[in-house]
Amino acid sequence: MGLLVVMGAELSCSFGQGPPAVLAVLRPDATVGGLPIATVQDNAPLLNIPTFGLCLSEENPEVAAATAAALGVLTPMPCLPVLPAPWTPGSPTVQIDSLPALTASCTCACAWGGLIEIAEPGQESTEAAG
Repeated sequence: MGLLVVMGAELSCSFGQGPPAVLAVLRPDATVGGLPIATVQDNAPLLNIPTFGLCLSEENPEVAAATAAALGVLTPMPCLPVLPAPWTPGSPTVQIDSLPALTASCTCACAWGGLIEIAEPGQESTEAAG
C-alpha cells in the first residue's frame, strides 16, 4: 500500500547536494488527477531522473579523483545518476502496461552508493490498494 507516484514527484538522493529532483513520466497510459502515473521502470538517468546537483559519494569516480587531488578533502562533483536497476519494490496490486506502479515507499539505488527516495509523490489522494 502507498500513495501512487506521478509526474512531477520530488526525489531526493542520500548523496545529492542540491534541491530535490523532479520525476518525469513520459507515458500517459494511466493518470491520477490528469498526471501520468510512474512505474518501476521510470528510472532512466536524465530522462526520468535528473541530476541531484552535486554528488558527495566517494564511490563516484569523479568525486574520488577530485578528493584525491585535494589531498583527501571531500570535493563534490556534478551528479550524474547511474541506475542499474529499477525502483523497488513497486506496487503489488497496481500495474501499468504490465509493470508495477511506483509508490511513495519505493527506492532506487545509484551505482555510486546513493539511495534515491520519493520526497513528495506528486499527489495526495490515490493509494495503491494492498
